[in-house]
Amino acid sequence: MKEDLTKRLARLSLTAATIAIAVAYASAFMTGGAPGWAPWLLACGIPVALVAIMIMGAARGRGGIQKLVVPFAFVGILLTVGFCLALGLPANESANSSLVFGLPLRAAIVIYGIGLIPIVVLPVAYALTFETQTLSAEDLEQVRKLGAIYARRNDTGESQ
Repeated sequence: MKEDLTKRLARLSLTAATIAIAVAYASAFMTGGAPGWAPWLLACGIPVALVAIMIMGAARGRGGIQKLVVPFAFVGILLTVGFCLALGLPANESANSSLVFGLPLRAAIVIYGIGLIPIVVLPVAYALTFETQTLSAEDLEQVRKLGAIYARRNDTGESQ
């Protein structure tokens, strides 16, 4: 059986993101410390890894992630832009700097943009797609049958 394209692309994205994150961390051992590009690898690699994991968890069969494409893309873009903005903003904040919802701009981006908005968007998206993304009665029956076959094999000592 040929593998689902969605899961394959998610796994390839997760592999690439993991390599980028590992390279960024490994660069800290270079003489003189981590180079200037290392934090940018993290700022891009971490959101890609998170979204790839979400896709692998939500993809069902050959149906892909269906209606979750938009919220996942939104969260991925939001995280990437948020990390890159927080990383790229000039470090000239002072006691007189303006506040955004009570926080300096960089902290507001991290707390609200990277932390709070995905915590609101993803559960709402999952709730709205619950009926189509969860197991149907037929799926549950198939899981029970496979579980019974597995249990019989273990009881008789058959190899898989």
